Amino acid sequence: MRIDMPDGQEPIPYVWGEMVPGIGPAAAQFSMAVYDHSTLGLREFEAARLRIAQINGCLFCLDWRTERDGEKVEESFIDAVEDWRETDAFDERTRLAAEYAERYAVDHHGLDEEFWKRMTAHYSQAEIVELSMAIGSWLAFGRLNHVLGLDAVCALPKP
Repeated sequence: MRIDMPDGQEPIPYVWGEMVPGIGPAAAQFSMAVYDHSTLGLREFEAARLRIAQINGCLFCLDWRTERDGEKVEESFIDAVEDWRETDAFDERTRLAAEYAERYAVDHHGLDEEFWKRMTAHYSQAEIVELSMAIGSWLAFGRLNHVLGLDAVCALPKP
């Protein structure tokens, strides 16, 4: 870890709460809202989330699988996310979610009219905004945790 921990302190609550009490709890609430209030399908949600985890290199995020109503994506899903261009495991919405996450993270200036034409053919405007906010959350907080070395001890905060 890159942050010194006082004896007896848990890293996530300390860094996200006590160190920056005016920012950390609000950030944690935003992070949890992405999971608690998403209207996106589980596969497209996980395709975008895991693509960001792969790009960020966040250890916890790579191991985490979102569960909804007792369901999770299959174990091989993470490999399909890495191979989103070629996999036959994805429908078009799931493929676009992985593509959008990657381009959002590494080439947001390259999101051209051709991409938006495909995106708006498969996602409503509200879904695009939701997916954009979720990707932004994962990108920012996954990188924060990885850069500070918290990803090896990370646990999602309880609501």
